[in-house]
Amino acid sequence: MTDDWFGDDTAVAERQRRRQEREQRRAGTVKRRRRAALVAALAALALGGAAAALAYRHFHNPAPPPVVLKTTTVTIPEGYTRAQTAQVAREAGLTGSYMKASAGHEGFLFPDTFELERHAPAADLVQLQLEDFKRRVGGVDMRYARSKNLTTRDVVTIASMVEREAQLEKERPLIAAVIYNRLHEGMPLGIDATIRFATGNYDRPLTESELAVESPYNTRIHAGLPPGPIGNPGLASLEAAAHPAKVDYLYYVVKPGACGEDAFSSTAAEFEADVAAYDEAREAAGGESPDTCGE
Repeated sequence: MTDDWFGDDTAVAERQRRRQEREQRRAGTVKRRRRAALVAALAALALGGAAAALAYRHFHNPAPPPVVLKTTTVTIPEGYTRAQTAQVAREAGLTGSYMKASAGHEGFLFPDTFELERHAPAADLVQLQLEDFKRRVGGVDMRYARSKNLTTRDVVTIASMVEREAQLEKERPLIAAVIYNRLHEGMPLGIDATIRFATGNYDRPLTESELAVESPYNTRIHAGLPPGPIGNPGLASLEAAAHPAKVDYLYYVVKPGACGEDAFSSTAAEFEADVAAYDEAREAAGGESPDTCGE
């Protein structure tokens, strides 16, 4: 009986030991799970805090607004020379030398309205004008001019004279036709605007000495086109220079009291009569050009 009892007692002890081990393992698992849950909760709190901080900074410290550049608008009138445009550039506050930046580009500096950064270099304006010219002239049909052995530069030179001479839109192709016809006949062009370019006199009546100035731009004494453009023509003059009117005119002079309209003629006799009418009206106007309206 003693042996049976001892055996039972040993079995009971073994069962208690195993039960304790199971309880210890269970307690350890619960502790580890609680620790993991605590770590996860702390991590979530940390992430939430970071997100909250970012949100706070976003709404309370917004990104700076984009920088708005201050600009200036520069308008170049059609027909202006480089020297005249340089004055406009200075008055607009552009920096640097426009004359230096535009050297060699007379005639190809398209006259338009441009927007630049305030106090931008004058070279920026030159670049915009050259790009504008390239874009505009690309749409001009040069086939007729080329059939007369004229280059793009020749067309621009003719257009620069048309720009200066024509006061009325409808007369641009007519003045271009006179230039074409005189070139064909080998006659001096007699365009006073070229003499104004040579002398820099754009406002006062030309004097006898200016009309006789020795310059390759004096088309009264030198036949053919001048060495190059005398200003920077607009699109209408470029179109007229590429497509002159189909007329046989060789002469024109201001028609008195006709708001800038010219009298065109094909013969020397017609021209002399028109000049006589002009001279009479000019004398009556005290030596001023009789190109006003209503008389």
